[in-house]
Amino acid sequence: MSGSLRLGVDVGGTFTDLVALGGPGGGITTAKVLSTPQDQSRGVMNGMRTAEIEAAEVVAFAHGMTVATNALLERRGARTALVTTEGFRDVLEISRQNRPALYDLTRDRPPALVPRELRFTVRERTGPDGLLLPLDEESLREAVAALREAGVEAVAVCLLFSFLHPEHEQRVGEALREALPGVHVSLSSEVLPEFREYERFSTTAADAYLAPRLSAYLASLRAEVEGAGIPAPLVMQSSGGVVELEVAARNAAACVLSGPAGGVVGAAYVAGLSGYRDLLSFDMGGTSSDVAPVIGGEALTSTEAEVSGVPIKLPMVDVHTVSAGGGSVAWVDGGGALRVGPHSAGANPGPAAYGAGGEEPTVTDANLFLGYLRDGAELGGEVVLRRSLAGEALGHLGGRLGLDARETALGVVELANTEMGRALRVISVEKGLDPREFAMVAFGGAGPLHACELAEELGMRTVLVPEAGGVLSALGLAVSDLRRDYVSPLLSDLAGVDTRKLEKAYRKLEDRAAGHLDAPVYDRRADLRYRGQSFEIPVNANGLSSPKELASRFHDAHERRYGYRMEGETAELVNLRLVATVAVERPELREAPAESSERTERREANFGGEWREVPVLDRAGMGAGSRVEGPAVVEFAGSTCVVRPGWRGEVDEVGTLVLKKTGAEQSFG
Repeated sequence: MSGSLRLGVDVGGTFTDLVALGGPGGGITTAKVLSTPQDQSRGVMNGMRTAEIEAAEVVAFAHGMTVATNALLERRGARTALVTTEGFRDVLEISRQNRPALYDLTRDRPPALVPRELRFTVRERTGPDGLLLPLDEESLREAVAALREAGVEAVAVCLLFSFLHPEHEQRVGEALREALPGVHVSLSSEVLPEFREYERFSTTAADAYLAPRLSAYLASLRAEVEGAGIPAPLVMQSSGGVVELEVAARNAAACVLSGPAGGVVGAAYVAGLSGYRDLLSFDMGGTSSDVAPVIGGEALTSTEAEVSGVPIKLPMVDVHTVSAGGGSVAWVDGGGALRVGPHSAGANPGPAAYGAGGEEPTVTDANLFLGYLRDGAELGGEVVLRRSLAGEALGHLGGRLGLDARETALGVVELANTEMGRALRVISVEKGLDPREFAMVAFGGAGPLHACELAEELGMRTVLVPEAGGVLSALGLAVSDLRRDYVSPLLSDLAGVDTRKLEKAYRKLEDRAAGHLDAPVYDRRADLRYRGQSFEIPVNANGLSSPKELASRFHDAHERRYGYRMEGETAELVNLRLVATVAVERPELREAPAESSERTERREANFGGEWREVPVLDRAGMGAGSRVEGPAVVEFAGSTCVVRPGWRGEVDEVGTLVLKKTGAEQSFG
């Protein structure tokens, strides 16, 4: 039998999730195992063994991971140096002169990825119109000798105006690669050929800083999977598409949000099958929660991301992350107030209920104590939840606050919801989007536990819980398109650019894409701004008849984003962008009709501070047409959904539990 399975494997901070699509009958196979932080590739292989995946059946394997993310968050990247134009050694340090907290004089921005003693210069200079000072070869030899002496693992090369005139930068890169074999070299003209020195320097430094760690991990993973007879993995980028392993290893900064991007793609895919295209995705895992907007079925991307204080100006799914997850630890601050996070118990020792040595209560402990999670439930095939241990930890913490275990658990859940609700407002209200017009897609191991309450706070009336919600990021990986992003700087008044010039520039980008992908589909975009503005807006540039039409689209986009337009002002073109994609086969999801609506059990759960006996339904025993009335609990294979009072739902034909707030228009049946 020929291979037919498409694998998606997502490595998170606590669990590693696997989804296999396209097996017998077109069904879904899922697995969830504990992550292995010491070597994440071990967790990947454990997931495959747990799911009993036959190597001969695998036709494609897509992978999302947190290697680059964690290296940046924990500052555990490579020993990195910077080579730049003489006189500009401190661009990384000077940055933009903004403060993380305007009125907090004790808080400073994180230190630069490259310390000052590892920043070196060469004598050269180009300007907007070309050469001003030839590259001095003697200064280059001195820089190379200093780098050899410093014993660095990676070098970022960032020269002024190299995004327009890369010749000097290419020469420096050639000299470094020849003199320092084994040292990774990132050129800004290859990583980010755009103007704005600081953002270009920062992004290129991050690429160099992360590349050795990511390359080593991907090489290890490739050896593991190919040794098992499985195809080499495709790697998820932050932009929401996958690339070949070798490409990902060469473009480490583009993979910083690899895991969260898979979740947004999965949410858009599954919700689209259910007929919902305007979404707020809500992914709550063990360590953090990721939220993102999806409009018209497409995940929004941004080039203005900042990760752990480091600007990375590459296309990324517009995800906002907060440190509120199932493993977030509850604690008492110096003022005697209950706090939750940002510290996480992680996979080891994990929440107190794991019985693995953790003594501090977490959000998971609170949900277990309140009856939302099953006492004795198994997680990842290795962990058994024990409510008694959760109660002891909550009671001990509550004793310091004058609260009992129940009151402490309610407080922990409320604080976690406050943090996650704030994140959802950042990606909706603060971007001019009305959350009441969106459906929420709740996934991750803990997302459906909190979804109804968060939706109520935002005035949302529809919550979607996919059948594979506990592993939806892995599902998103399995259905992600191959994608490459290209950019070309073109700073000019839009009125001074004719249609032929635009077409020629886009054709040049498309020729590059055609050399990388087989028969890709092109999506043309452009960055525009009003003259004098500091930042630009991405605008759809497909099917243009003239630059005037592009200006009209920009005015419309500006009004949607900021609430006003200035048609009398000059519009400036900043960058041309091209997204090239090759679609992968996406199996249709189908849910068999319900055979029985028999409830598995009833148990006590706490709603509004009161204990109530509520029905607990086993999702595995439900099917298309199965209904649920809140308050209730629905137990999925990889997650648990709390249906609050005033909510009701039905499983649709693709296996998604569609929950509606009572009083909202019903579309069941």
